[in-house]
Amino acid sequence: MKKFLQNKKLLSTFIVIIVIFTVLGGSVSLRNKRNAPLLVQSLGNDIVALGTRIVDVPVGLLSGGLNSAHDILNAQDENNHLKRQITNLGQTKVRNASLEKENRQLKAALNLKDTLSGYTLINASVISRAPDTWSDLLTINKGSSSGIKKNMAVMCGGGVIGRIVEADAASSKVELITTTDESANRFSVQADAANGETVHGIITVTANNQLAFTQVVDGRKLKAGTKVYTSGMGGNSPKGLLIGTVTQKTRDSFGLSDQIRIKPAGDISDPSVVTVIERQVAN
Repeated sequence: MKKFLQNKKLLSTFIVIIVIFTVLGGSVSLRNKRNAPLLVQSLGNDIVALGTRIVDVPVGLLSGGLNSAHDILNAQDENNHLKRQITNLGQTKVRNASLEKENRQLKAALNLKDTLSGYTLINASVISRAPDTWSDLLTINKGSSSGIKKNMAVMCGGGVIGRIVEADAASSKVELITTTDESANRFSVQADAANGETVHGIITVTANNQLAFTQVVDGRKLKAGTKVYTSGMGGNSPKGLLIGTVTQKTRDSFGLSDQIRIKPAGDISDPSVVTVIERQVAN
């Protein structure tokens, strides 16, 4: 009985295989003979195609929406990245400009050591400058412990920008030559005229905050481009420190003396490194 059942299973399997091949062969033969597929096959193909389209439309829309959202997010990230790069670039340019300016002032300070051999030089950095006294005062990081004393001249960029008015242990205040304080101790200056004469005067500030060489007896002797130096008179500053150059000559408001406009040689607008000058006393 058991052997019969096993033979019956083999027989059934063999019959199924024959039926499958017969159907396949008939289908192929029928398909080759017919110009159009069977109605059932055609209907099945159409249903499958329609179903595929129905599924593809929302899937396509969803995929497109996801791709668009992804592109927007990427564009936003890229935009933010570019903005950060632009900001960093601007900051780098400002920082480089500041470093270049400080480098020029440091070079000028080093050049002073070669040109002012008869003086004691103390280099210092500007640490503060209040907006309300911008044209009057600034503070440096060297004081009496570094040898700085009141009335010492202060230079930056190759020209005088002021003098020490207060010297503490670790810092000092510099009164600028552009100060509008009428009680300020002005620099006594001189310039060599074209005929060889020496013209004396003092540095003051005009109503429009420009430097002027005033109290000059005959300013007509001075031409544009003439260099103006400290005269050393009064004992508050050394002689021979460059103040600036003559740019224009006018008469004062009373018409009694010449008023000569001066272009400062020092960097007054934005000093970062300054040199304090002390005149050496001859033994």
